[in-house]
Amino acid sequence: MQTSDWQPVLVLLVLVVAGVVLLHALSITVRAVREPLHTGPFSGGLEPREHPLSRFHVRWYPVTMVFLAFDMEMLFMYPWTKVVSAVGTTAVVEMFLFLGVLLAGVGYAWREGAFRWS
Repeated sequence: MQTSDWQPVLVLLVLVVAGVVLLHALSITVRAVREPLHTGPFSGGLEPREHPLSRFHVRWYPVTMVFLAFDMEMLFMYPWTKVVSAVGTTAVVEMFLFLGVLLAGVGYAWREGAFRWS
């Protein structure tokens, strides 16, 4: 075997090692410096009782789901207003069925206590 047979492999090895070293050096130069988070008074001038990135209480999740349901209703209703005149009665019946399903969902959430805060 001659050295010319191994030359492409050695070039590739040198390039890979150089790339790894460059990426490591780049990560060291651009890394974020970790410092403790200092919070000061905000909003009303009082000291915060909890961390600003704390989790929301679990009681907000049902309200969020109901909001998303009505948000999807609006996404369905905007294009519907454009085609209701062309489609006719079928579009109106379809929208009332859709609103009935949403109203049933709100009734279920109400019955399950999703809107109670205590």
